[in-house]
Amino acid sequence: MARAKRSDDWGFPRWRPYGEKGREAAKQRLCDRIGCTEPGDKPAPKAPNSPERWMFCERHAAEYNRNWNYFAGLTEEEAAKRRAEEKAGNAGYRQQAHYQWAGPGDGSWTRDEMRAFAILGVETDMPFAEVRKAYRALAKKLHPDVNPGDEEAAEEFRKVQAAYDVLKKSEEMRRELGEVDPDAA
Repeated sequence: MARAKRSDDWGFPRWRPYGEKGREAAKQRLCDRIGCTEPGDKPAPKAPNSPERWMFCERHAAEYNRNWNYFAGLTEEEAAKRRAEEKAGNAGYRQQAHYQWAGPGDGSWTRDEMRAFAILGVETDMPFAEVRKAYRALAKKLHPDVNPGDEEAAEEFRKVQAAYDVLKKSEEMRRELGEVDPDAA
């Protein structure tokens, strides 16, 4: 009986012994651009609404996309109408229903920020100065010095303080990013 041979194959083509049949490296598709020898791993449609694809390298895919005309076949009026619809955000698509499951908000606030607004009892569109006023009123009402020995008030005070910290940090980040006017108080 012949003894089993140990394999030199560790999964890398260059480590395999020469001359073995059936264990060649996988063939790679070349770019469909004539004369290009780079791998073609970027698909591009051959025609609108066609399942057939060109396979280009990154450089030729960028060149192909640069020359793509989205409004080909449309009159100037139809193209202007489509531009206006897409600019307005109404391209015939509706927002998915699962986006509404998170509750109120326009997507610009995180869950923690929404909880903080609820704890402070303010609306999300209030200026930060109004949020600060609401926090100070609740803090004066619930502060442990005003309510000595009241554990519920102390717990509520900690919640209000944490909620204000979340909103204050958010406001600072928005100001750093330039989303909010720094002079607006």
